[in-house]
Amino acid sequence: MIRAVKSKSFNRIFSLYNHYYLLRRRFRSFTLSGSLDPMLPNTASSIEPDQPVIYFMNHSSWWDGLLLYHAAQLTSRGDHYVMMEEEQLRQYAFFRKLGAYSINKENASSIRTSLQYTTELLHSGKRVWIFPQGEILHQDARPIEFRPGIGLLLRRSPRAVAVPVTLCHGMVQHDLPEISMQVGTPVIEDWKTWKSEEIATRLSKVLERQLNDHKSELVRIGQGSLPGAIPLIRHVRSTSEKYDAARKRVNR
Repeated sequence: MIRAVKSKSFNRIFSLYNHYYLLRRRFRSFTLSGSLDPMLPNTASSIEPDQPVIYFMNHSSWWDGLLLYHAAQLTSRGDHYVMMEEEQLRQYAFFRKLGAYSINKENASSIRTSLQYTTELLHSGKRVWIFPQGEILHQDARPIEFRPGIGLLLRRSPRAVAVPVTLCHGMVQHDLPEISMQVGTPVIEDWKTWKSEEIATRLSKVLERQLNDHKSELVRIGQGSLPGAIPLIRHVRSTSEKYDAARKRVNR
């Protein structure tokens, strides 16, 4: 199991590289609806500063880790960590400096070690992102099914807040993809009273319902972002917009 070794200096450099070179070159827009700093349901109160948070998100592209990293950097006060496939983390070891740590699903001992490390992070007030589907799947793949690991984590950290996050990727009006991230209502329970499989099943249904509604709203409005969403990268002009601007200059 590979642990995270966060580096503030590397984080400062990489966050700029990720924002201005990686994301802005490949996406026309990236927007966020909702807050990554969760509020208690049906109240106007924030969670306690040291309360552990697990973000669970659909995993439909290679970019998901960089997108959630960027969103957390710009909008959250928390200290964020991400669980990542061990093979991928060995290949991109620099992610350790940004808060990534590994899990090897093929090794039972490694899984136990990763779950224990995650529990330690949560108990120290950290915020952890996981992809409970366990692999990259198309965003339209249904049903959404979670592995029981998220249930084991929440049973070990019964004070934890579970926050559903959905990502929708697509091209609508432009030739560059647009990314819409939506943060749903936090789920708070006495997780010790639930079986791991029950937790996984319940939260998978929460995420599937949110993702369906998220996508349906984007389809309804015919746009790549939800109304009132916060822009997380500066607007990037598409090829058609650049062509129209050039044509106007020529006409003048």
